[in-house]
Amino acid sequence: MLPTVFAMALVPPKPSATLVVLDLVGIFVFAISGALVAVRKGLDVFGVLVLAGTTGLGGGFLRDVLIGATPPAALADWRYLMVPVTAGVVTFFFHPVLGRVERVVNVFDAFGLALFCVTGALKATAYGLGPVPAALMGMVTGIGGGMARDVLAGRVPVIFRGELYATPALAGAFIAVLGDRYDQPMYVVVPLAAGTCLVWRLLAMWRDWQAPMPTGPASV
Repeated sequence: MLPTVFAMALVPPKPSATLVVLDLVGIFVFAISGALVAVRKGLDVFGVLVLAGTTGLGGGFLRDVLIGATPPAALADWRYLMVPVTAGVVTFFFHPVLGRVERVVNVFDAFGLALFCVTGALKATAYGLGPVPAALMGMVTGIGGGMARDVLAGRVPVIFRGELYATPALAGAFIAVLGDRYDQPMYVVVPLAAGTCLVWRLLAMWRDWQAPMPTGPASV
């Protein structure tokens, strides 16, 4: 009996269809933003696909490794690999059109951030993490891919340039964790948590809100 109980305890929770769909949509959106950076850096098609995949999958890959969800979804489910590849190919061939609507792409990036911070937090909760670690994993899921993209592209990551990016993600992740903790239905938790992150991020873009930066000359 005991071996059976232990075996059941080791079986990882299966993600819901809703979380998988939200994950894939967020991956596609983020992958486009990564592919656009690669195009502007003058990289070839392989470089475009690498940055698309890194941006779309980086945050979720890091989250899965940290919470013990191995092998990561990006390696266990073929859809997680095909989505960023598709986004990279589309961007490679249609980047002039996408470049002209970059502000729209930035809006989609905000949607991706909102989706990822929620799915990341809920998956971490499903794997037994407490509220604070789960919320941090949600934030990591949202910002991890963009950080990896910027490092590979030789840029200062966007979260270090004063833009309000990580903070809205952390807020959305906390709301998702609290909603799950108090057994609220998914159709309430997801829109509320993702909506908080999305609205905050869009307002920051529109009003050019910045995180506090150091003032005065830098000391050496």
